[in-house]
Amino acid sequence: MSKLVTIFGGSGFVGRYIARRMAKEGWRVRVATRNPNEAMFVRPYGVVGQVEPVFCNIRDDNSVASVTEGADAVVNCVGVLDEVGKNTFDAVQTEGAARVARIAAEKGVTRMVHVSAIGADAESQSAYAKTKAAGEAGVLDHMPGAVILRPSIIFGPEDEFFNRFAGMSRMGPVLPVVGADTRFQPVYVDDVAAAAVKGVLGEAPGGVYELGGPDTHTFRELIQEMLQIVRRRRLVVNIPFWMAKIMASVFGAIRVMSLGIVKPMITKDQVLNLTVDNVVAEGADGFAALGLRPTSMEAVLPDYLWRFRPSGQYDAIKESAKNLKNT
Repeated sequence: MSKLVTIFGGSGFVGRYIARRMAKEGWRVRVATRNPNEAMFVRPYGVVGQVEPVFCNIRDDNSVASVTEGADAVVNCVGVLDEVGKNTFDAVQTEGAARVARIAAEKGVTRMVHVSAIGADAESQSAYAKTKAAGEAGVLDHMPGAVILRPSIIFGPEDEFFNRFAGMSRMGPVLPVVGADTRFQPVYVDDVAAAAVKGVLGEAPGGVYELGGPDTHTFRELIQEMLQIVRRRRLVVNIPFWMAKIMASVFGAIRVMSLGIVKPMITKDQVLNLTVDNVVAEGADGFAALGLRPTSMEAVLPDYLWRFRPSGQYDAIKESAKNLKNT
């Protein structure tokens, strides 16, 4: 019988790519998610019955235990960028990660991959970064041989970074950003998935791997790169951190008054994260240690950002027609 992997958050941005790759490896894939009815798109990743979405609440022992039963490996991709209701940073990224590792160990699971983030730091002022570090520690307490992946900002067709700012570029001549000089090392989502598969298959020794793409850019440079691809001219304006903190406080108050209906454009914790560079640390193990070569942004971004161009898919045709008129 084929081996079984349970992927917590397997229908999310990163998890779906890991699920697809594991199915191609011939494994049975159990996609653990809070909303299995909205995750049916994972089923065609394999043959009938090979990839199955199942309900799981990472905050509950019994729920995690039920989807871990019979698994040969587990992958944890669950994380939150913003706290909503009971899904706090502590509950999901610290307690949830440790719960998965503890129950996996109790069930006799021998391999675990945990997706964390560059910037995980127990001494950070950011609750996001601090709980990411605590989650890593919890995983290693129960699964010392776990593979921990720390990606920089992740890009791909479903990302919430380039898609978000490309959408904002439609709204006016100015594009505001917080932390324009903060450096990032964007990494392609399928490359992160390839690294995770190495861990599941036992082709990577346990330890921490920091994953960054081949190029490092400031936030401003990333936005300018995106603007070139969507063929829009916009003035990129940096919002100072002190002003961003005030804005975050106002957005937070509006959220409270609206009972959570209005989502903040940025939170205080996100501002804190943007004050720190998000790049691979010098001397850290990364893609090279895994025998992988990361994909450049230029090879991928045009494939999904074209829809934000002024004429969408017809933009290139219009440009060609314009050149014909000029000749």
